[in-house]
Amino acid sequence: YGSVKSMDEIEAVGHRIVHGGAYFSESVLLTDEVLAKLELCRDLAPLHTGAHIMGIQGCLAAMPKTPQVLVFDTAFHTASMPDYAYVYPVSYDMYEKYAVRRYGAHGTSHRYVSGECIKLLGGKAEGTKIVTCHLGNGSSISAVKNGKVVDTSMGMTPMEGLVMGTRCGDMDPTIVEYLAHSLNKSLEEVMVILNKKSGVLGISGVSSDFRDLDKASNEGNERAKLAVEVFSYRTAKYIGSYIAAMNGVDAIVFTAGLGENNIVVREQVLNHFGYMGITLDKEANQIRGEEKIISTPDSKVTVAVIPTNEELAIAHETVALLK
Repeated sequence: YGSVKSMDEIEAVGHRIVHGGAYFSESVLLTDEVLAKLELCRDLAPLHTGAHIMGIQGCLAAMPKTPQVLVFDTAFHTASMPDYAYVYPVSYDMYEKYAVRRYGAHGTSHRYVSGECIKLLGGKAEGTKIVTCHLGNGSSISAVKNGKVVDTSMGMTPMEGLVMGTRCGDMDPTIVEYLAHSLNKSLEEVMVILNKKSGVLGISGVSSDFRDLDKASNEGNERAKLAVEVFSYRTAKYIGSYIAAMNGVDAIVFTAGLGENNIVVREQVLNHFGYMGITLDKEANQIRGEEKIISTPDSKVTVAVIPTNEELAIAHETVALLK
């Protein structure tokens, strides 16, 4: 298309990698050793890691001498989360031997929008308490204190946390065994159901796309309406728990495809926080895909929509590492 005349014009490549496991808590320059460790992370993000490796190998084939940087979605979380937030209540040797712990995801997005929110709050990270809500087909919420993550909703894999487009999110783990017996299916088959056929798709029976759910709800589809209410309710519960974790909150940020564009979900979520003096400016909330404060001037907590820009964040990380 003419963007570049030659691959030689590309000075560096930045890759978004969903899961760095226990091996990576910061962005790294690609080496053979790094690629070998990434291979060990396949099971932690089975929908993503194989595709990441294909992309890396393709770039290596096309630009063998060009430096490549891996930017991990888990890194923003694992670099600062305290052990009491990431350790699971299973036998401790599961953590020591198999690195079973909370890692989180969407870290590149949470890093970017929390940084932009800090600018809105005056520019200094110290003393700030922000809840960032990355809401989309995959959704996660993070508690960011003093510019660093203290907790996040996704777990060892992207399955934990909020209800999502097709993922179940938090649920009783015994349900896995119960479904395997009841449906006469293998563990792997049940996990496919929970990963790809659950979430708001499973509840509504309509779609994993909230635009379809909004339309169906407006047409009287009760299951579609329920799916949106379940999503909003669980989002509010996580926000509330992270306010407690930080002993307060200065700002709540909505981002990603759903967070930036769904007026109804934002309002439903914020309706749970009137007791805190959070007041929504309903007129300001009538926006899609643009940066704006949507709380009233007298609201005790700032609420903002901030479009994420993971590509820019990856570019910044890549340039910083190469310097």
